[in-house]
Amino acid sequence: MMRAARQLTDVRPFLFTAAALLLAIIAARADDGTIISRWYSALLVADRTELSDLLADDVRINLDDLGVVQSKQEFIASLDEWKGAVAGAAIRHRIEKSEGGVTTVIACYDFPNNNVLMQETFAVADSHITASSQAAIAENCDGY
Repeated sequence: MMRAARQLTDVRPFLFTAAALLLAIIAARADDGTIISRWYSALLVADRTELSDLLADDVRINLDDLGVVQSKQEFIASLDEWKGAVAGAAIRHRIEKSEGGVTTVIACYDFPNNNVLMQETFAVADSHITASSQAAIAENCDGY
């Protein structure tokens, strides 16, 4: 009985460390989800300030369908054109998976005259989006 109690005592630091690490991982995933929700809310209204705050200074945004990779400055500069395109639209999104600091999202862009289903990935570090890519996966949101 004493040996079992001593073994339990020897394992406690490990268990506490493992529990703390698990809680940190869960909190990081929740934070990433919050950042991504903020991203879509700001994107819907082309909020330059919020989007700029969310993006790391050295972010790369890969628009696969267009064959374009944008820096933070190029992305922010494109928001005037985006603001007109997104007027009257809605964006629905759901997180498909999150692992290794990369979150994959399925997003439906409901524009007034059409909609498109996208797969988007976000790398998040230190509460900033450090990389993003997007590619169309359907010409409508029927599969959303």
